[in-house]
Amino acid sequence: MAVVAVAGCTAIDDPAAPQASDAKPSASRSAGVPGGEAADTGTLPGVPTAGQARAELAELKVAPHDSMSGYSRDKFSHWAEQGENCNTRETVLERDGADVTRDDECRAVSGRWVSVYDGKMFTDASDLDIDHMVPLANGWRSGANTWTQEERKAFANDLTHPQLLAVSAASNRSKGDQGPDEWKPPSQAYWCTYARAWVSVKSDYELSVTEAEKDALTDMLGTCPS
Repeated sequence: MAVVAVAGCTAIDDPAAPQASDAKPSASRSAGVPGGEAADTGTLPGVPTAGQARAELAELKVAPHDSMSGYSRDKFSHWAEQGENCNTRETVLERDGADVTRDDECRAVSGRWVSVYDGKMFTDASDLDIDHMVPLANGWRSGANTWTQEERKAFANDLTHPQLLAVSAASNRSKGDQGPDEWKPPSQAYWCTYARAWVSVKSDYELSVTEAEKDALTDMLGTCPS
């Protein structure tokens, strides 16, 4: 498995409501809505081109899902500390938002976020979840069941590859642990970026794909501009 130098996370835990009187402004971010390869991929890091994604997809191991036996989200650790009182969740919220203000405990108390999965805008961070592009349970079924705890922690908190993004809680919970053959973002404009990111994460972590998953990713990459 590829080694990634990041801390550890997993759960969809909304922070407690912070006190606005303690708020401090953070750097302003641009929360764009990606729409195809030529469009801005927003703040999601490490998204390959469609051509690169197709090449990576062709090299992925194709295999049925492994068993869920032994799986637990706790085996992937939960939101890790990222310094300055911040954890992975708050780091992604600040990265993916615009005009984000945080309190002394690093909790986002104001800002603007666009959920790229469904195109909805939010001004309350508690309405957002941090989605794992490749869900933890999907990762477990496609190879992470053989990893060490530290490797799973890195996967769950990866801020370097396109694995974590702030989206509406409704869209994230609709997705659950489903692959692209079972669930796709409601916004078809995001399918190109979604497929490129999904393939990239699977490739970087040397995870397998099912036949149905590969077919769906191929179709979604077909929506990218030629």
